[in-house]
Amino acid sequence: MAEGQPVIILGTGGNCIDILDALGEINAASGRALWRPLGFLDDDPGLEGALVEGLPVLGPLETARAHPEARFVNGIGSPRNHWRKPEIIAKTGLGPERFATIVHPAAAVSCLASLGRGVVVLQNATVASRAMIGDHVIILPSAVISHDDVIGDYACIAAGASVSGGVEVGRACYLGTNCCLRGGVRVGEGSLLGMGAVALEDIPPRQAWVGNPARFLRPAASSACQVPKGSL
Repeated sequence: MAEGQPVIILGTGGNCIDILDALGEINAASGRALWRPLGFLDDDPGLEGALVEGLPVLGPLETARAHPEARFVNGIGSPRNHWRKPEIIAKTGLGPERFATIVHPAAAVSCLASLGRGVVVLQNATVASRAMIGDHVIILPSAVISHDDVIGDYACIAAGASVSGGVEVGRACYLGTNCCLRGGVRVGEGSLLGMGAVALEDIPPRQAWVGNPARFLRPAASSACQVPKGSL
């Protein structure tokens, strides 16, 4: 019998490949197969049956329940669809207990922090003391979540983002690459902070802010942000 907990990754994009890499690094660091990747689920019909990094695309997200032996981890989430993550994950029809939390061995997570279900923390990311990370949050390489931060469910924290202490990030937000947030700032549900932006004040819900200092650009969940069906 093959060793390791079977796991399936939702999506086939770059974050998903990073998750696959993290699973391999966890196995290597532990000296045994803790995880056994089975493949990917993706709603693009053109990908079904294709191989991605040697593993098959097993079907769309709605087929997740056909794999009762597996745990799941989500890699879908970008500036184009971050606010749809709850809807995307709900397509699987799975209960919260079916989702795995994956922490790369090169990440630093305080023993005083808490991580929800389905969380991904990639290499060189830091999660400091008393930080609270909600369900289905992805923290990309070299991001810093400081002490006493609260990161809401489904949030995406991009590479190099620096979140100062006592910040609250709402549900399904997106913090862009190398952005910075001043201590105590509040980011409303569904909002986006652009690449390299510096947030010195609270950001209301469902807004996109950019620049240094960050300023309002447009609504975050508008028709201009929607992605075509099947392009997840």
